[in-house]
Amino acid sequence: MASKVTPASKAPVKTSLAKANALSLHIGLNAVDPAAYGGWDGPLAACEFDANDMAALAKAQGMKPTVLLTKKGTRAATLAAMRSAAKRLKAGDLFFMTYSGHGGQVGDVNGDEPDRKDETMCLYDGQLIDDELYFELSKFAAGVRILVLSDSCHSGTVTRDFPPPPPPPGQRARLMPAEVARRVYEAHKKFYDDLQRKVLADAAKSVVDPDAALALLGGASQATALVGKFKPAVVLISGCQDNQTSMDGEHNGAFTGQLLKIWNGGAFSGSYSSFHSRIRAGLPPSQSPNLFLLGDPSTLAAFMKQKPFTV
Repeated sequence: MASKVTPASKAPVKTSLAKANALSLHIGLNAVDPAAYGGWDGPLAACEFDANDMAALAKAQGMKPTVLLTKKGTRAATLAAMRSAAKRLKAGDLFFMTYSGHGGQVGDVNGDEPDRKDETMCLYDGQLIDDELYFELSKFAAGVRILVLSDSCHSGTVTRDFPPPPPPPGQRARLMPAEVARRVYEAHKKFYDDLQRKVLADAAKSVVDPDAALALLGGASQATALVGKFKPAVVLISGCQDNQTSMDGEHNGAFTGQLLKIWNGGAFSGSYSSFHSRIRAGLPPSQSPNLFLLGDPSTLAAFMKQKPFTV
């Protein structure tokens, strides 16, 4: 009689995947320090509401938010939060950043802008230049997903020399006035010029100049060649087109308010592409949110197909 063979016991197989980590940063400035802006304090009404509302959204999605409101929205605090996130996050993780406040300009010293001006975010004690922003984002690890939402005015490469249309009666534009921008830049020219030179020198060692990449995003082949050097996958949705202005409000800016309406507490189920389209369709023709993509095309393609704010 043949003996019965008992199968050897097997150790349980682990099938769970490591959960992605997600950090977020939310900056909202209802004013700036007049000492850093030539006496101008840039009063706005809804930017702190925007930052708090986006932080609440991020927390509900499982992210760990950091909120910087008005006086806490300094250059040092913003850069420290971004650099801390860049050190902590790895491939597959998510960094979500929102900015609500004024957009401005400084003179361009590295020759990457046709109109010789660089766009800025007006932080409380000084401006954050677009070159700085994209260089800081380039420090994130390959495969990190980065979503940036900017509810502010930023002039563009072609039309920025033309004055924006006046805002509707009773509304405020989130744009530092051109005369203030010129005065601030002249008063702090060495500081902003040196920042740009430092970013250019550091970027030359590791990543293509971000403005050049953005300027070529209209041509797919050129853009792919450039942004392929950008390690993380970055989706940037700005509040308006190059020649438009983002409107402030009593509780939310027009862009942020429409975004929250479409999101509908998480009931929205489409992709980032459809999310952007729905937000844009709900705003007037005078404010059409723009979309920029930077990074590895295959990673970006997968990122764009996800439901917004998915960890």
